[in-house]
Formats: sequence, C-alpha cells, structure tokens
Amino acid sequence: RFIACPQLARTVQRCLQHGDGSDPQPLLLEIAPGPGILTRTLLDAGFRVVALESSSDFLTDLQSLENSLDGQLKVISGDFFKLDPLAKGVLKPPAVSSDKLFETMGVAAVPWRADVPVKIFGIVPQQSERKRLWRLLFTLYECSSIYRYGRVELNLFISEKEYTVLTAKPGEPKIYQAFTVLAQLGYEIKLLHKEPWSSFATNLKNGGVVIPKTVQLPNDHLCLVRLTPQQNLFTGGLKPSNASTFICMVKQSFAKPSSRLRDRLNSWSLDNSDRLLKALEIPRNAAMRNLYPEDYKRLFEALQNSDMFAETLFHDEVTASTRAIN
Repeated sequence: RFIACPQLARTVQRCLQHGDGSDPQPLLLEIAPGPGILTRTLLDAGFRVVALESSSDFLTDLQSLENSLDGQLKVISGDFFKLDPLAKGVLKPPAVSSDKLFETMGVAAVPWRADVPVKIFGIVPQQSERKRLWRLLFTLYECSSIYRYGRVELNLFISEKEYTVLTAKPGEPKIYQAFTVLAQLGYEIKLLHKEPWSSFATNLKNGGVVIPKTVQLPNDHLCLVRLTPQQNLFTGGLKPSNASTFICMVKQSFAKPSSRLRDRLNSWSLDNSDRLLKALEIPRNAAMRNLYPEDYKRLFEALQNSDMFAETLFHDEVTASTRAIN
C-alpha cells in the first residue's frame, strides 16, 4: 500500500481540478485513501469525496472525519480492485458490487457520449499492476462494471514503466504491445504529474518503499495519469458485444509482433487478404508491431464484414482471457 506524503497533496489537488476552478467540482471516488492525507486536501479544495477503503487500520479515522463534515465525505468499506468478481452469491468483503457502490454514491448511468459522470483517483498497487490495468481495459471495452455508468474518468498513479508502455509508438521493440494498442484506442491518455518514489511511504512496518526493478524501461517515478474513455470508441463495427473478440485479435497479433500482417490474415483463413490490405491502404509487408492503433480498429471492422472471418476463431482465447482477467 503506497501512501502519498503531505507535500504531494497540493500538487494532486491542482492536477485533479479541471478548468480555472470556478466550476463546481464533480464527485470524486478516492480509492484506498489510507490515513486520509490527500482526502483532507481534496475536501479543502471543494471536492465531494467518496472514500473506498478496505483496511480496518484506516477506516476508523476516516469515519471520524466523515462525521465531522456535513455530507461532503462518505466512507465506504471495500476494495476497488475487487469490484464485481465472477463468484456468485453474496459478496464477501472486501469485494464490492459496482451497482451498490454507485447507488450509494448517488451516481446514475448516463449515455456513453455524455460528460464524465464521476472521477476516480488512487494509486494502483504495484503487486500485479499490469493485471489490474488489463482488467480495467476489459471492463472498458465491454462497458461492464464501472463503465455501465458512462465514461468514468480514471486518475491513477501508475509506475513509470507502465506509463512508458501505455504511450509507446508503433515499431518500438518490446515496448509497443497489445496493451498499448488497446489502451490508446480506449482512452485519451494524459500525463498530469511525475513524482519520485521518495515522495511516497508505505504501511509496511519499516516504512520503506520497494521500487519494482526493471531492466529496459525507466522506472524512477510514479506517474499520475488521466485516462478518459474515448467518446468515439464504439463507432463503426466495434461494439461492447464483440469487444472481447477484438481484444483477443489484437493480443494474438502481438504473439509474434515481427510477423507480417498478410501472414496473420492467412492464418485466419482469409483468402482475400491482398484485396483487403489494398482497401485499407496498408502495405502488404507491414509487420504487426508497425500498425497504428487505429489500423487495428479499421482492420477489425473490415474483417467483421468479411464472409471468410468468423469470431469462433477466437472463442477459446476469449473464454480463457475473460476467466484469467477476472
């Protein structure tokens, strides 16, 4: 559990405020607020805050703060990264249902192209960081969990190495990945702030910060990144109902990123690949890692209209991926 130090609080407040600060602040869901260092600063800035905290070590103080205010803060027991598990029956804490969470927050679902209904702020735990981000991507494309309520905006501290992958460009070896393509298509990605690891503490007994090691990528900071779902994500042939197939198509394309797109299309039993590539204005010898995210979306939409392409090609992978992510 990473905890922001007091000197970082004002910086985070400025980053989360849109515009000149004159407009009323929208509701903010703060995940794992811990001792409430940032919570107090956000409240002072005029935010209405819902604090989702799973640790009993912090809940008592947060609830005392809630009782001292006139409805500006609401404290809920639960873990954001254990929202909507696949397990059936009554949820056991700290798991929580997004429906109950949003009902308690007083947030109603809005159309996808409407304004952001709620902003979420927090620090992504370093343990299984990529898997947590993948799960958010899956729920985005399927419009499930928090995204049933519209284009929920995420403001998350993530490791610098993951931010580097998020913003990689086509052709960058080992950095440009399926995760990159799907994130850039799904979100408007904006870097709000970079902060050295030394500005954070943990709730470990020794108070130290364990910095994840990396060989190829920079990782000297935690990066506060705003992820706003794209309004035009579900235009054309991409829909929540076939998004799992699209995700698996992209993941399979990066199994061998140096392979040619033409060969990949042939492996999918598409016998008119040359004609398709010409129509999409993609070179015949283009490698998978050299395609832009928009190329993958255009390719998928074109394949949806092809009689030779069947979503059953990815059925087993879709099932396995969904099970693993959840």
